[in-house]
Amino acid sequence: MDTRARMKVDVGDLYETLRPLVFSIAYRMLGSASEAEDIVQEAFLRFHRESIKGTEIASPQAYLSAITTRLSIDHLRSARVRRERYTGTWLPEPLLTDPEPDAGEDADAGETADSLSMAFLVLLESLTPVERAVFLLREVFDYRYDQIAAVVGKNEDNCRQVAVRARRQIDAKRPRFEASKERREELARRFFDAVATQDAAELADLLAADVVAYADGGGKATAFPRPVHGRDRVARVLLGPGAQGGRLAVSGMRFVAINGQPGALFLDPEGRPVVVVTLDIADDLVQTVRAISNPEKLRHLGTFADPQRPES
Repeated sequence: MDTRARMKVDVGDLYETLRPLVFSIAYRMLGSASEAEDIVQEAFLRFHRESIKGTEIASPQAYLSAITTRLSIDHLRSARVRRERYTGTWLPEPLLTDPEPDAGEDADAGETADSLSMAFLVLLESLTPVERAVFLLREVFDYRYDQIAAVVGKNEDNCRQVAVRARRQIDAKRPRFEASKERREELARRFFDAVATQDAAELADLLAADVVAYADGGGKATAFPRPVHGRDRVARVLLGPGAQGGRLAVSGMRFVAINGQPGALFLDPEGRPVVVVTLDIADDLVQTVRAISNPEKLRHLGTFADPQRPES
């Protein structure tokens, strides 16, 4: 096997091994699965080009992480203008995730799931691109400050200061989640059953007094334009005309974990998701409801067979 063939095999092996890490960085930076995939492809393409040239890369993981972060920073700087012009509420693209273990079984897995949550990703929007990179590399991916400094082009002391400011800002509004995975799933099923059966009393029992509902249609699908606050108002929105997707031709529902939190896919007759709903649950109550119906943000989810049909 010649050198070029070996390089192709090596890059292919590295892709299988390192893609999950590279995608995790890009997705948390961008809040978009499709844009993260583009960044991943570009990062590996650059690595491949350097390999072809014979460039010696001591640590492919460090190289790919750095390239991914820098590409994400550049992308965010251009994306901010687009998001400022976005129609209605902007929410991240949803990811389907395996439910994480209970905190007692694997605390690290729970922390990782929390850093994927819609609430956490929305909170990251309050940081500048560089602040976001420093915070994520340090707090989520456990990079050393000298490694972070090399990635973002700042000295270590500056990175420490950036990390402290970002951590303080995030911690002030960091979301809380119900500790028990089983309890969250139980409450989520009760919530979706109450919406499907129009059980106003049950729904009221499940909603926090200060619950907030967000909807992201991107101007391309049905969605309420501004956040809805308070138990009574949220209940009216959830139980009102079209709440079960009548205008979106919903014919089935599937319970899933979305960004590490309980949620549901509402599917059209062909099994394509037309609405994704995720819940933040704490203190045995639904604290936040997020619904995404922008078709551009659901395309990457594909299609699903044999959905569970909502009760009527």
